[in-house]
Amino acid sequence: MDTRYDFWGIRQIRSLGQRPEPEYNRLAFLPARRGLEFSQRGNEKMKKAFIIGGSLIAAVLILGLITLRVVGFEPRDRSAGLWVKGELVTTPVTDWSFTEQIQEIYVETRTWYFVPHSVNTYCTTYNGELYLFSAYYQGGEFPYGRLWNQYVLRDPRVRLKIGNQLYDRTVSFLTDAEVKEAVLQNFMAKYSEWTSPGSENVHIFRVLPG
Repeated sequence: MDTRYDFWGIRQIRSLGQRPEPEYNRLAFLPARRGLEFSQRGNEKMKKAFIIGGSLIAAVLILGLITLRVVGFEPRDRSAGLWVKGELVTTPVTDWSFTEQIQEIYVETRTWYFVPHSVNTYCTTYNGELYLFSAYYQGGEFPYGRLWNQYVLRDPRVRLKIGNQLYDRTVSFLTDAEVKEAVLQNFMAKYSEWTSPGSENVHIFRVLPG
């Protein structure tokens, strides 16, 4: 009987006149088996670490959003915000002319991802009704030049902050050319130093009674 090991650690037992019968050398595979077990344990630890890390990040984000929901995160200049804070007014408003003394107001819109998007914008009145302005100074196709325009077309419910008071209202895109021209005239009288990008690049929303 002749016993030899091939390259793979398989023992070849050869008897005279017989074909070799392979027999595995278990010791030869022991390091590979241990390496595989170590790799599997390492992968499990990495998965646990990713799960724990992801959970911590999610918890921090949720806690941050809850904090911002409580204290508010309002827009500043050209930077958009999230929630606006103030005193909620629930009584109907029949005449918005008091806003002529206010240069900018905040508009909080509803997004598809459930976190509000708020901006500051100009406003004016016409026949006691309130109108919001969105100017595309660089031109562009409506409503894609402003995120908040897209959001209010998807969901017209908004929260307005005027002074320190909040008003939950619904807005509607103004399409009447005659009314738009009259509103623009009032707007330019209120903001005398404002430079118009052209009426075709000025988009107006009417605040509906409610």
